[in-house]
Amino acid sequence: MSYVDGFVVPVPTEQLAAYRRMSRKAGKVWREHGALEYRECVADDVKPGKHTSFPQSVKLKAGETVVFSWIAYKSRAHRDSVNKKAMADPRVAAMMDPKAMPFDAKRMIWGGFKVFVDV
Repeated sequence: MSYVDGFVVPVPTEQLAAYRRMSRKAGKVWREHGALEYRECVADDVKPGKHTSFPQSVKLKAGETVVFSWIAYKSRAHRDSVNKKAMADPRVAAMMDPKAMPFDAKRMIWGGFKVFVDV
């Protein structure tokens, strides 16, 4: 693994089960198209900080929790290839309706990262 897409998402606590169902479907699609790993992690020990924190990064509201996720790839080119296939997959298209999403996608943070240390 040498490239990772990372995500931080605010999810209403009452929608965690729906979010998990959606994530399982998405993870299956990404893995079928070649992703090396697909992980979704729910906050367990995440507190607001004085200057910055996971909750502050997504403007966390009462009744929400932070989900931290990543997808691992061989390289950025591999990521681009997998994402192109996954985004064209009809199973993903069915999940993309903003009104049906179990989270506020406008407050989601994401980006691609080169692996810097791998111990």
